[in-house]
Order: sequence, then structure tokens, then C-alpha cells
Amino acid sequence: MFLEGGDLLRITTAELLRFDLRPGMDLSDAIVVQLKQSTGASEARVRGAEMVGRQMLSKKEVTRRLVKKGAAEQDALDAAHWLEELGALDDAAYAAALARRCAASGYGRLRVREELRRRGVPEALWEKAFACLPPAEEAIRALVKKKYRGGDDPKAVKRLSDSLLRRGFTWQEIRPVLRELNDLIDE
Repeated sequence: MFLEGGDLLRITTAELLRFDLRPGMDLSDAIVVQLKQSTGASEARVRGAEMVGRQMLSKKEVTRRLVKKGAAEQDALDAAHWLEELGALDDAAYAAALARRCAASGYGRLRVREELRRRGVPEALWEKAFACLPPAEEAIRALVKKKYRGGDDPKAVKRLSDSLLRRGFTWQEIRPVLRELNDLIDE
């Protein structure tokens, strides 16, 4: 919609209907301000819906991305809340999916926790996400089988254990598997 001064105001059909806009209509300054505010909220909803239509995101990620794209903070929060009410955003399902993806990539609980924190998933949902993880020893054994080349070089075992620590496994989880590995090496 073009305003009298030649300015372009992008509106959605929601504003067109809500404000009963017609060609040649005279708009007061107050109506123009309301239109701009309403348009910002509508654009944030549309962009947010497009985002969650492409990939799963947390509520905080949607808000952060909308603000980065130029939406007002309150419009972004409202859009994320609206998407959550519609069921398009579900932080619990997102947390579980993220945990499963990290586990499939060979990451441990500490790395999953860091990913959940980084992506803005509320801490209250973390325990349910951790329930989706396979037992740590099983994941560590799979990684050892994949990465360990054999031999009794202590440096190779050290590199392996350091790699497992970087992947988010605790020393208490790694130690029993390395003991088994050392027993096999001794045999």
C-alpha cells in the first residue's frame, strides 16, 4: 500500500480486512501508526511460520531469529507464543529430537546439555531429553570400535579418551570402557 507521501507500507490481508482499507481512502496519522504496528506483528507471524515450516526450532530460537530479521522484540515474542499455541512450536519435542540427533552423532550427555542450552531450550525439559539418550557405555563402545586402530600405544589411548571427553562423555563413563580395552590389549 502506498501512502500519500509515496512511502510504501507492506500490509497483509489481515490488516486489509481489519482496517477495512479501500483505494483512495484517507487515513489519519493514528491509523497509519496502528497499521504499522499491526503489520509488524503480522509479518513476524508469517516469518516465524515460515521458519518453523522449514526446520524444528525452539521458541527462543524463533524469537532470536525474528529479531535478527528486523522484527520488534515484542512482535517476535508474540509470534513465537502464537506459534506455540498453534502447536507449530514444541520445545519438549524439539529437545528430544535434538538429543536423539546428538546421540546419533556420537555425543554424550554433557555435549547434549550444551546444545540444549545454546539453542534456548528451557532447563525444565532437559531431563526428558536425556531420557532419549542411549546408555553412555554403549555409545562409547561404538566410538572406540570406530576410532581405535589397535596396538598398545598409550598415546593412542590418551588421544581416544581425550576425544571422548570432547564429545561430552564424563570420565566416569569412559573409564570402564577403557579398562575393558586395556584388558583386551594385555591379552
